[in-house]
This record gives sequence, structure tokens and C-alpha cells, in this order.
Amino acid sequence: MRSGNVGVRLAELTTLRVGGPARRLVNATTEDELVAAVRAADERGEPVLLVGGGSNLLVADEGFDGTVIRIAGRGVHVDTQSCSGAFVTAAAGENWDDIVARAVAEGWVGVECLSGIPGLVGATPIQNVGAYGQEVAQTIARVRTWDRQRGELHTFAAADCGFGYRDSRFKAEPGRWVVLSVAFQFELGELSAPIRYAELARRLGVEAGQRVPAAHARETVLGLRRGKGMVLDPADHDTWSAGSFFTNPILGAAEAAGLPEDAPRFPAGDGLVKSSAAWLIDHAGFGRGFGAEVGTGAATLSTKHTLALTNRGRARAGDVLALARTIQAGVRERFGVTLVPEPVLVGCQL
Repeated sequence: MRSGNVGVRLAELTTLRVGGPARRLVNATTEDELVAAVRAADERGEPVLLVGGGSNLLVADEGFDGTVIRIAGRGVHVDTQSCSGAFVTAAAGENWDDIVARAVAEGWVGVECLSGIPGLVGATPIQNVGAYGQEVAQTIARVRTWDRQRGELHTFAAADCGFGYRDSRFKAEPGRWVVLSVAFQFELGELSAPIRYAELARRLGVEAGQRVPAAHARETVLGLRRGKGMVLDPADHDTWSAGSFFTNPILGAAEAAGLPEDAPRFPAGDGLVKSSAAWLIDHAGFGRGFGAEVGTGAATLSTKHTLALTNRGRARAGDVLALARTIQAGVRERFGVTLVPEPVLVGCQL
């Protein structure tokens, strides 16, 4: 475990590339080091910020007056049996897309449509990361954690993780649970899980519910994501973002009925309806690239996708927040829907 880095700017650790200094930075390279670093900070009564890939963080310009712990533990253990599939346990510090690439290469089915998502394994159960009709909840078997409240290790079966749309018990109790490793149960095969997402099915040239070679699904998803600026590229400012900044709103029947007839609507269970944040943003008057002619232009919507708020190279956190507030207020005024941010906001709020 390496510590003592004082004043490092969190902009250097996040994909939005904004954020002020940390009081202290600790690099935890093993599970034991991670637990020890969290425990030590808690005993000092010092605030803790856990950072993995930094792809889901918006940190204030004032920085973080506490200990930032960078999760860097690696390791993957695989138990494969033809009758029960592959049981794969990955440390929280493993790169998520590396796991997806290995899954496709080794015939582990169920995460091929989650290709190209930045970040580390430890973040995936917190957000119940999902895209193109798949969620990690569909393959997670258990999650090993450190309970900061009780000072003990605790392993959750998938059924006890409280998974929902971009949600989990870990997200519902922020700051309590430190994810140490995640275990996945995969089916074995060369074909993908059934394709559920209409846009992906069209691009693949298949009907919804059909399967395709998993490698083909992965490459197609990567192509779609690149076209939306959602695959990290240091040379492309459209990828200097936190991915989708707002979650798709889940609405009651009455709220959904108040939307225009052509607004997207998808059943969300229990009589609820999911709509499209991107559609609402676009139809509220905020098109791709919005912000370039407003204010400093340092933060704008992506020129490729209206859900991504981007740093054009000189943005500060305040610029990103101002843009987010403008879009949130505009959508609320136009449609009566309050969009909820997906990234974790550190030291700031909308």
C-alpha cells in the first residue's frame, strides 16, 4: 500500500478530468490493504472517497478534504465445469472491459453487451451497470464487501443485493459498503445471451430474442458505443465524460401519460414506465453539442450523444454542474420530469 501523496488533483483520476485536490491519496493494491486503509481513515474520523476507474465521479473544484483510496487490487479466479458453467471471481480493481473481453474469448455468456463500459469490477454491482439489454445483476452470484459500519466482512448473495435499474443496496447505503470482489456465474457457449435491445438487434440484423456469436455482439456494441463517444479515447473530447450523465426516468402511469405521444415508453414493472432521458433532453431543445455557444463553452453536451456532458479540455467542475442544471431545469419545465444524475457527485450537488 502506497500513501502520502498530498494534494493530487482528482481531475487526474476521473474520466471527466475535473476536480480539485485530495488531502491524501492511498493506493490499495490488495484486499487487505484496501480494508486497512478504510479502517485507518475511519478510526481517524477522516472522510473517505473510494476511486476505481473514476468513470462515474464528478468531484467539486474544491477537491476532497479527506483520504482518497484508489482501488488497485487485481486477481481473477475461475472455476469451470461443463455442467454448471463458469464461476468467476474478480477483485474489485480489475478492469471491467478486460473481464468482458476474457468472457467472450473463453465462452462465458452474459456480459458481451456490456463491452466498452469504463471502470472497474468493484463499481459494477453498486450501479448495477447495464447497457444494450444486459445488466450485471443477471450474472452476479455474490458480492464480497467490507462493512464500515460494523467493521466486518460480509458476503451478499445476488438475491440480497437489492438490484434494480441502476440501483442496489450498496448505492442505497452510500459509504457503508466497500466492494472487495465480485463473483459471476456464467453459462458456457459461443453464442450471446438473447439480444433484447432493439437498436442492437437492428444493427446485428436479427430479431429481438435471437442469439448471435458473442464476439460479434461485443464488436457491434463497441462500434455503437464508439459512435456515441462512449469508449474512452484521450484524443476525443466527446469521451471526456462520465458516460450517461442522467438516468432514464422511471415514471408513474399519470406522469407517463403527460408526455407527448411520441415519447419513448417501456414497461418498468409494478405499473411504472421508463422513458428515455436522451429523448427528453433532445426534445427540450438541448441538441448534440449544446453549450458550445453558451457561457464559456468549456463543458458541452457531446457532439455524438445528448446524454453525455463533456469536458472540452478546459472545463472545471463548476462548468459541468452549470450545464447539468440548465438541462435538468429545461427538461423539468418542458415535460415536468426531473432528471436524476447517474454519476456520484462529490462535494457538489445539482
